[in-house]
Amino acid sequence: MTETLLLNGQPLHTVTTELLRATTYAHFTSMQVRSGHVDGLDLHLERLDRSTREVFGRPLAADRVRSTLRAGLDRTDGDATFRLTIVGGADLLLRIEAPIAPATTPLRLQPVEHQRALPHLKHTGSFDLIYFGRRAQEAGYDDAVFHNATGAISEATIWNICFARGATITFPSAPVLNGIRQQVLQRGLADFEVAPVHLNDLPTYDAAYLTNSIDPALPVAAIGTVSFEPHAESAAVIAAAYASQQAQAI
Repeated sequence: MTETLLLNGQPLHTVTTELLRATTYAHFTSMQVRSGHVDGLDLHLERLDRSTREVFGRPLAADRVRSTLRAGLDRTDGDATFRLTIVGGADLLLRIEAPIAPATTPLRLQPVEHQRALPHLKHTGSFDLIYFGRRAQEAGYDDAVFHNATGAISEATIWNICFARGATITFPSAPVLNGIRQQVLQRGLADFEVAPVHLNDLPTYDAAYLTNSIDPALPVAAIGTVSFEPHAESAAVIAAAYASQQAQAI
């Protein structure tokens, strides 16, 4: 599948300088489409409307988003990667790419003191994410995980992160983007907690997992000098939580 761009449901063959400038102040959502279905589609729609109201001062109708996604779906075999960017508050730019399979190799994360600007928004300001991810790789890690000055962990560069003690799953309470896959996971868990997670606490946890639109539960091999071994109990709890949630048709 070659990359395809749709602007308001219509093929976009030329990107103008005006559109390029507009995308520097924009927000977006990313989703993996399988057989025309998306995990947490209702959550995507709610977040797009809420973010558009905050960023541009206007609502974004769910029907309009669905229409754009369906136009994109017509150009696929039902499986794809969609990135929908809201530009200028009025234009919907949909990038269509091949579907991406979840990663299978646990990651080693470098702790970095940093917080994204306006962390509750999934916005297009991603320079810092790429920068710190690259620096982490140069230091021998796979990626970076962020914490504040007190050592409270928030999120990784393009993932939410959660931790497990036995069957109990803990999500950091520091300011983060409340990712769609994280919300789907929380919907499926019978019980979970949101609490501060500090770097000094890491040895007390059995496991850590990264989650985003591509990777629902990618194990973490290490954070700094603290290593984690495969943990069957928490992995089974997370798998069951996801299995209880049905993907939604576009």
